[in-house]
Amino acid sequence: MNNFKKILSNLLLLSVFFVSSQKNQSNRLGDTVSDTIPYLKKQGTATQLIVKNKPYLILGGELGNSTFTSLENMVTVWPKLKAMNLNTILAPVFWELIESEEGNFDFRLLDDLLFEARNNNFKIVLLWFGSWKNSMSSHAPAWVKINQKKYPRARDKNGTSQEILSPFSENNLQADRLAFKTLMQHLRDVDGKEQTVIMVQPENEIGMLPSARDYSLMANKKYNSKVPVEFINYITENKKILVPEFYEVWSRNGFRTNGTWEEIFGVGEHTSEIFMAWYFAKYTQEVIAAGKSVYPLPMFVNAALNAKGKQPGEYPSAGPLPHLMDVWKAAAPSIDFLSPDFYNSDFKYWNDLYVRQGNPLFIPEHKFDNTVAGKAAYAIGHYQAMGFSPFSIESSEDPINEPLGKIYNLMYQLTPLITKYQGLNRMDGVLLDKENAGSIVSLGNYEFTFNHSYKLGWEAEAENETWDMAGAIIIQSGNKEFYVAGNGVYVTFKNIKDPNLKVGILKVDEGIFENKKWKVIRHLNGDQTHQGRHLRIFKENYKIQRLELYDYE
Repeated sequence: MNNFKKILSNLLLLSVFFVSSQKNQSNRLGDTVSDTIPYLKKQGTATQLIVKNKPYLILGGELGNSTFTSLENMVTVWPKLKAMNLNTILAPVFWELIESEEGNFDFRLLDDLLFEARNNNFKIVLLWFGSWKNSMSSHAPAWVKINQKKYPRARDKNGTSQEILSPFSENNLQADRLAFKTLMQHLRDVDGKEQTVIMVQPENEIGMLPSARDYSLMANKKYNSKVPVEFINYITENKKILVPEFYEVWSRNGFRTNGTWEEIFGVGEHTSEIFMAWYFAKYTQEVIAAGKSVYPLPMFVNAALNAKGKQPGEYPSAGPLPHLMDVWKAAAPSIDFLSPDFYNSDFKYWNDLYVRQGNPLFIPEHKFDNTVAGKAAYAIGHYQAMGFSPFSIESSEDPINEPLGKIYNLMYQLTPLITKYQGLNRMDGVLLDKENAGSIVSLGNYEFTFNHSYKLGWEAEAENETWDMAGAIIIQSGNKEFYVAGNGVYVTFKNIKDPNLKVGILKVDEGIFENKKWKVIRHLNGDQTHQGRHLRIFKENYKIQRLELYDYE
């Protein structure tokens, strides 16, 4: 009996040692999942990203596609990102690298990224380059690419194979779905506690080129079949809120609810695009649902915007574009929102289209040019966006003086106020240039007229043929108290509740937030407010000013 107790005692000690040893040898990135993973939450008209139980504002930048292919490449990148005041990086993970041999997964490069991002105090939005990246299937593994019989391609009108995996192939879907699910399971295992990755973008800029749709045998069979009842039910139930572009197409044939794609939507490339969007979205739905089944992080899809006047196929047809919003929502309910990628100048136009039907705005990719600073402030202030991210962020040659970094510094300081008032009609933003030199904002009892500071004529650049873009955000923190942050603006005021009252400046203080507390740097009066006529921040200045108004007869 004593020997049995001794053996049992030794076994217990051995098991304790084994468990302790396993913990010490566990992945350096962690092996548990926090009770609450990142999720989306509605606040008023806004949607907030919640991380570690707190609203999170993405001050982001997307890495060039091949930047993180080794730790050595990132040595000079991390300091640049810090100098520009980023808190989040958008970074791709390549299917071809994590599953170079079918069924054998290698996450070492991803783990390095997580570890280094955490050490440098960055969060990550992970971009899954799976079946499609910029329409093409360039990041599919070699074993997929070379076995066209098993993993078939889309074909154009002439029957020519394209560098695009067909969404009509079950083999293509199963391979991508397994890889993505395995990726999300790995993320859960190694990052569930720390939550370095806060959102995921499955696929990238899905779209069909150079034809509006796939003309493979499988695709043609589907095209000539009846429109799925699931889609008909959705558009019928949501008829009153369909986006106008889609509503108009459906209305041409009398809102038919039974028939083939051409019988319901008519003959033309527009129908080919709707058809293709449905099956791209159904494929993406399956991939996302598999990933969320093991680790349900927020997930979104992005689109390459269609140029005005271009036809489907001349731009990446059938992606998650605004005129196809209803198709994507019907086919892929697991997608949390749709996002635009910007390489054109119609910033307001496209954002206005994307925020319809309550779709939250997040801009995961914007050309890294001299407009991004103003646009970041405008997107966060006016559209209540959950974040902003220029592409190839590491390409800056002078990150310490980058205008985006200066705006991000202001947004970082204001984050507690921004997240407090998002969606509650207490915040707005403006975006100004020479063609759009003024903008009016109403908050509470007051109307604010924002003008580009060059209109004053006091800055030498006012004589230039074109004006640098300026942007600002305004937040109402009290009945008569407001914070204005940005650059290149001057602001005047009037009382819209009682137009008989005049409005004056009671106080303007320039300051900073330190540890979430307001610290006055300068009290502004006299020349700094044009003797009480306006609040002003010159173009080369990136400041926060606290404004108090008063009314008088």
